[in-house]
Amino acid sequence: MRAMTELIRNLDEFLLMYVYENLHTPIVDRFMIFITNLGNSGIVWIVIAFLLLLFKKTRPIGIVLTLSLSLQFLLGERLLKPFFERPRPFLFYTDFEPFIRGPKSFSFPSGHTMSSFTATTVIFYYNKLAGIMSLLLAALIGFSRVYLFVHYPSDILGGMLLGFFTAMAVIAVFQRIHADSY
Repeated sequence: MRAMTELIRNLDEFLLMYVYENLHTPIVDRFMIFITNLGNSGIVWIVIAFLLLLFKKTRPIGIVLTLSLSLQFLLGERLLKPFFERPRPFLFYTDFEPFIRGPKSFSFPSGHTMSSFTATTVIFYYNKLAGIMSLLLAALIGFSRVYLFVHYPSDILGGMLLGFFTAMAVIAVFQRIHADSY
């Protein structure tokens, strides 16, 4: 287990430093800040859920999305981050400055990524084309967190996986309840 932890730490450091030292340009910096801001508090996904709730035809998707986002928030922000207490990269690598004001919460899992992949999974489940478009945004949001030096790559991977499984669990329960109502 110790060897696996060391491997993850080394891979995280290598990828984080590679992105920090090789991919930054002023234009991309501004773009990544814009992208990451779309994911702040899951706002883009909450707006989409709200819009889906407005129309009878899409209301079931809006309900599943709202429930999924609520569950992922509780799991990620209230349970897992305090449990793992992983410091963010800019707190560990003090010679490097984040490109945005550093979040005060812990690093694992990435909440931006978890909400993005929770939403993307729900959207893709119900509408493949919209799901592909949301996947692009979700991937950009996740990458922006590493790019801006506020998450490790493994935080992003964890957020992706946890978001996917959270959404699939809510979809399964919703489908089960919905199937029983007929």
